[in-house]
Amino acid sequence: MLGLHRLLRRWHARKGRLVVLPSVPSPELDNRRDLYIYVPAAPARGDSRYPVIYMQDGQNLFDPALSFAGTWGVDEALSWASRRGLDAIVVGIPNMGDARIAEYDPFMGTGDRYLDFVTHTVKPIVDAQFPTLPDRRHTGIAGSSMGGLISMYAFFRYSESFGFAAALSPSLWFADGALLDLVARAPRVPGRLYLDVGMREGQQTVALGRRLRDLLLAKGYEGGRDFRWVEDKDGVHHESAWGRRFREALPFLLPDRAA
Repeated sequence: MLGLHRLLRRWHARKGRLVVLPSVPSPELDNRRDLYIYVPAAPARGDSRYPVIYMQDGQNLFDPALSFAGTWGVDEALSWASRRGLDAIVVGIPNMGDARIAEYDPFMGTGDRYLDFVTHTVKPIVDAQFPTLPDRRHTGIAGSSMGGLISMYAFFRYSESFGFAAALSPSLWFADGALLDLVARAPRVPGRLYLDVGMREGQQTVALGRRLRDLLLAKGYEGGRDFRWVEDKDGVHHESAWGRRFREALPFLLPDRAA
């Protein structure tokens, strides 16, 4: 709890505020975890509502003290976006350590139960307690590596909930490329998709990312309109690279706040 109190004190002076909902139960997965929720600073009139991005590996988003391998700096990215007239609520959903792979695996693990937790338990809590725009168009999901895999899967399989998604360096090799097969067979889902890869992540990772890019383009997603593909020439498989690219992706991902 000492780390949690220090985190909240550090956030008091920032543009937005970080709210921690402790020990949120998951009936879908029979476990509990804290939720980290970034809320933009309220304007003077106090009646604004915001798009919401649900993000995997939530302990890696905001504070290095909570992270195993560094932070994305999502708070700084959102402050940067806010200065450009783009605001959003971000819900950081921490992984469960040893259960991480299973929860982010929708093919042989508990990925569907995890997404049921996000859509049926977490989202109703967030919509009830925070000034969200709860409709599909203003609700997105994002993550990296295995978190990117489950985010892309969610866009196609939970399309009633998510109108945009970001998959940063997704683990497309996992389960013998099962996500690629799923996307190839799935009907086209309206919305916005962001996909990227770091060119220093290895030839296989780059090749699989380009294969998914080509599948999405063949499905009718159009670069610059509802699809963005980024090859980061200096990108490695690390939070620092994902955080840098996530900030650059925000203007593409976020819809305007008009209903």
